[in-house]
Amino acid sequence: MTALDQALRRRSEAWLADDPDPATRSALSSLLEQAVSGGEAAIDEIADAFSGDLEFGTAGLRGRMGPGPNRMNLAVVSRAARGLADHLLGDLELAAPLVVIGYDARYNSQDFALRSAAIMTAAGCRVQLLERFGPTPLVAFGVRQLGADAGIVVTASHNPPADNGYKVYLGGRAQESDGQGVQIVPPSDGQIAARIAAVGPVLDIPVADAGWELLGEQLREDYLAAICALPDLQGPRDVRIVHTAMHGVGTETALAALHRSGFAEVHTVAKQADPDPDFPTVAFPNPEEPGAIDLALELARTVEADVVIANDPDADRCAAAVLDPHLGDWRMLTGDELGVLLGDHLIRRHGYRGAFARSIVSSRWLGKIAEAVGVDSPTTLTGFKWIARAPGIVFGYEEAIGYCVLPEVVRDKDGLSAGLMVAEMAALAKAEGTTLIGRLDELAAAHGLFATSQLSIRVEDLAQIPAMMQQLRSAPPTALLGSEVVTTQDLSQGSVESTGLPPTEGMLLLSAEDTRVVVRPSGTEPKLKCYLEVVQDVPAGTSAPEMATIRQHAGERLAQLKDELRGVLGQA
Repeated sequence: MTALDQALRRRSEAWLADDPDPATRSALSSLLEQAVSGGEAAIDEIADAFSGDLEFGTAGLRGRMGPGPNRMNLAVVSRAARGLADHLLGDLELAAPLVVIGYDARYNSQDFALRSAAIMTAAGCRVQLLERFGPTPLVAFGVRQLGADAGIVVTASHNPPADNGYKVYLGGRAQESDGQGVQIVPPSDGQIAARIAAVGPVLDIPVADAGWELLGEQLREDYLAAICALPDLQGPRDVRIVHTAMHGVGTETALAALHRSGFAEVHTVAKQADPDPDFPTVAFPNPEEPGAIDLALELARTVEADVVIANDPDADRCAAAVLDPHLGDWRMLTGDELGVLLGDHLIRRHGYRGAFARSIVSSRWLGKIAEAVGVDSPTTLTGFKWIARAPGIVFGYEEAIGYCVLPEVVRDKDGLSAGLMVAEMAALAKAEGTTLIGRLDELAAAHGLFATSQLSIRVEDLAQIPAMMQQLRSAPPTALLGSEVVTTQDLSQGSVESTGLPPTEGMLLLSAEDTRVVVRPSGTEPKLKCYLEVVQDVPAGTSAPEMATIRQHAGERLAQLKDELRGVLGQA
């Protein structure tokens, strides 16, 4: 029988004595009782919950809810709130910093937001708290609109129901202009983490009973007005849309934006329209996951829709599905396909000029389109905290269905304003006798077909990820799809001079025939992710049946490339 380590028991009991939340105290007490009796599952759970501290990563804090420092709970949130306040007041020496706080509809989100408001108010911050749950882009907008020094959103985005998270933005006096309302990056994340680590006992943190301001409907109205100003008022509106919010908080705002912009025929997926923290109709509340939009596709077939627009639960991401004439069935556009369509649309229809930014793991297709019209298309590190900082940005995207179409309004990914542009693109294509797939075919004819896919390797033991990365570094493939690898780049050793990017964990491989692979650890999940891209020439005058064949061949090459990568990484 496995015994509970005494040092672990003492740490657990010390946590128990300092936990402000009766629910997690009760949960930990129960686990300790089981563990003392030799319950191996309880011992394993306690060991994992106390294996370390949740750290600020790609998305701030994010993790499973429960007791312990390696979980999301009221104690961890209390430390985070106080640490952020100490950063603003101490490190940055701001007088009465203004902080905007919002939250989604997950379990404990409102409680975590209220606790943050109370702690930051007690610390000397001016706090404006959204009076009800709302989409993440609303807070990102609020930071810029209200001139706030910081913003907090309590959300786990598209993670499973057991998770929650804590996303932090800086703005106002806390950031230079290119970082206003953008997610935190070094050195701020490290400074905040140090302040969090220096917080004493949780029960000693001052907590105000009142003093924060509740933000009413005006901020939502201002946000809607700002994003609804983008669609062309004279453009066509004859388009039938299906929308799903994936059990999240996006329905109200998405429908309001679409209707105000003149898109009258919108059908919602009723079973997924209202917020539900259990996400009962999906195994994983991410539109990209297999099966997640099955209900939306079923409704689209029933109503004979032109396009499906899907938001993730906090509505900062946007996906689209269309009827593909090459397949004779509905399919989801890839994140790269939608990013390229949006970038092209903003150039052609809205006259955007400036930087069209994309992450290093996103397709190079947008770069070809931008180059053809003489605009910049900088490559950034992965994540919108980097994309949104691209100098002169007018549009940015990452392949993980994140799009920024109005950076002066929301300097982050925004699935609601992006959804408006999807509706406008679909209506315009229909009026011109084509579809979004037809638009992609036009772009392929002009610039070549850039087809992308992903290989994700989920691990139980996180040590497997650095081991696979080391395997790739020590024995990289010499060919991809039979073509010699001409570039092998260790991104962790890169420099601004050679890559245009600061160092980041990852490997990039490029073949003589322009096949590209980027391998990197996920910033939010226990996965190693491989981003694959093949390029197919499209001869002039290619017919629709020939284009279908070219797309099929590209898909076959991507499938073969996945198999090759599995072998290279020891996962065959």
